[in-house]
Amino acid sequence: MQTLQLIIGNKNYSSWSMRPWVLMKALNLPFNEVKLRFDFTEGSPFRLAVAQVSPAGKVPVLVDDGFAVWDTLAITEYLHDKFPQAGVWPADALQRARARCLAAEMHAGFGDIRNHCPMNIEAEQSAAGAKVLAENKGVRGNLARVDEMWSAATKISGGPFLFGAFGGVDAMYAPMCMRVLGYGLPLSVPAQRYVDAVRQHPAVAAWMHDARSEADFLDFDEPYRKQR
Repeated sequence: MQTLQLIIGNKNYSSWSMRPWVLMKALNLPFNEVKLRFDFTEGSPFRLAVAQVSPAGKVPVLVDDGFAVWDTLAITEYLHDKFPQAGVWPADALQRARARCLAAEMHAGFGDIRNHCPMNIEAEQSAAGAKVLAENKGVRGNLARVDEMWSAATKISGGPFLFGAFGGVDAMYAPMCMRVLGYGLPLSVPAQRYVDAVRQHPAVAAWMHDARSEADFLDFDEPYRKQR
């Protein structure tokens, strides 16, 4: 069987890349990783490499025997179609629909918390998090919705993840968990329990280890410090 290729960006910063990577690792789906250093200047190696496989010019990109799938949610659905028994989505039709609702909400929403608290796994930024939370009503609203969502879903599923076993919807929210941890954002006990479960999952822990091991500093992704 042809091995899939997953093209990603810096693990410390690339929240969209994190999602399919941890999902494929968690479900033991075979793939080769191709990591490109973020550089959005015209003619950079990053832009040239991505342009060869995706007209969107962004990562992640999943390549299956020459066929490219870009956008994290599209990749998730492609994996579900290709590996229907792997557990990308819940087996129950209603739970599957609900999981897709939550994944789509993450894909399209939470702009305030994503803009003001960009993923940065290596950095400890609780002071910046407290300031943002105090000053930005949108961030507080986003965090309240995330807390409500995670608490309600894990109560129904019995945990530790949103629909029982780790799947596509948990991969979609893994970068949000990284934001909560990195910026010290406060949550209720059930929601924090979910964040801890995601952080401790072997696939997520492996990504975090790689992110912390990167000897890189990208100033355009660093609004709260000038050096690593």
